[in-house]
Amino acid sequence: MQIPRNAMLLRIFLGENDRHGHAPLYEAIVLKAREHHLAGATVLRGPMGFGHSSRLHTAKILRLSGDLPVVIEIVDSEERIASFLPVLDGMMRSGLVTLEKVQVLVYGETRLTPLSA
Repeated sequence: MQIPRNAMLLRIFLGENDRHGHAPLYEAIVLKAREHHLAGATVLRGPMGFGHSSRLHTAKILRLSGDLPVVIEIVDSEERIASFLPVLDGMMRSGLVTLEKVQVLVYGETRLTPLSA
């Protein structure tokens, strides 16, 4: 799979308890991204955070939350990310979705530009 040097980062913020059918939403999104042949996806679980409700979610022992923050990051071309957004919209009820332009320096074993650039 090829990925352009000038690409787009799709970042999705949600809670680990968010669901899509019977599956965790983060899992359903990653599987759907794979099904759409996007370049890759990574799920990051946060130890602490809050969202639009301002309710604090934390992994601290005395304030254990069962709904820790989760971030999914997907990088691909702007066109491929744009075509995935309607799919994502149909899966999410709430959360935060951001886009930003990024430069890809290395993808797999392919170096697209010197790292010192």
